[in-house]
Amino acid sequence: MHVLILGCRGVPARHGGFETFAEDLARYLTARNHEVTVYCQAAPGGPIKIDRWEEIRRVHVPAPEGPLGTILFDLAAVRHSSHERGVVLTLGYNTGVFNFLYRLRRLPNLMNMDGIEWQRQKWSRPQRAWLWLNEWAGARAATHLIADHPEILTHLTRHTLPEKITMIPYGAHSMNSAPVGPIQQHDLHSDQYFILIARPEPENSVLEIVQAYSAKTRGIPLVVLGRYEPHRNPYHKRVLEAAGREVKFLGAIYDQEIVRSLRFHARGYLHGHRVGGTNPSLVESLAAGNAVIAHDNPFTRWVAGDSAKFFRGASDLAEILNALEQEPTLLAQMRQGSRMRHQETFTQEEVLLAYEQLLLRHARVAEDNRELVARAN
Repeated sequence: MHVLILGCRGVPARHGGFETFAEDLARYLTARNHEVTVYCQAAPGGPIKIDRWEEIRRVHVPAPEGPLGTILFDLAAVRHSSHERGVVLTLGYNTGVFNFLYRLRRLPNLMNMDGIEWQRQKWSRPQRAWLWLNEWAGARAATHLIADHPEILTHLTRHTLPEKITMIPYGAHSMNSAPVGPIQQHDLHSDQYFILIARPEPENSVLEIVQAYSAKTRGIPLVVLGRYEPHRNPYHKRVLEAAGREVKFLGAIYDQEIVRSLRFHARGYLHGHRVGGTNPSLVESLAAGNAVIAHDNPFTRWVAGDSAKFFRGASDLAEILNALEQEPTLLAQMRQGSRMRHQETFTQEEVLLAYEQLLLRHARVAEDNRELVARAN
């Protein structure tokens, strides 16, 4: 089977959840003797180039940075891949309108629909309209849809039949140890800090988390990862102004080994995402055995499970943090519950196997259809 992966910036992973998943899946499939091509966004200028990285075929498509550059990259990647043979896996629907080209080429295309992107507060009305259009188009253009959460599956049934959708969540490898060197470099000590890993956007409740943590002296820091540009973004400025002395901003860290150590050695993980399906960072925290304190919504409740603590706003979160100071034994129970929840539903091995089986099924159907057409001609 030849699998073509589109919709991420490329491999090796340097940016976010889709890139990490694409790298893991590509390595898994090549280890099982499948051919894998990943489309990678390259610096603008020059022709499309092809190389190999760890047995993975990479197609480097030149495109500028920014939203327009992403659209141009996706369009060029779809056009190039439509001339290949195999089965396409598209990560995200942000340019779903382009995927009708696969229909014309009779190329099977499985699309991971990700979260409900057009509901995010950061987008303007025209941007939300564009994203909604692409959700609608992607659901119709794709051969089959993948929902990463039961709520996303339910949401997608407004666009297509349930039998056209398969629910496969994100997964993560169990994390049972991590070096302390990376946290010591930031003057941190194991089990002596909480951590927040999120893009600084309103729907991720970053401001509420920082306000709650800064409401009193807690004796240990809150470590915050993410890029903050207060001179360009008013929301970033509000977060920084709300932060007390114990909030420690480390910036955007893309080295996965450092992030793993920071996550593993944290006393607890604070998760404020309100929109989307199964968040990869939350799954990774379950795999690391973090005590999870998450925003209360159907997405996070299903992922984090009964052992997590949930908040609606800053006052709720402050109460939870105060209670954990008074009853530290709760943290051990929450950590054990996180590992159990991970093993129940989110092991990476099971997730990657489910993707392989689904891709194989559609690859075989496509090959059978090609043989029937060849015989008819």
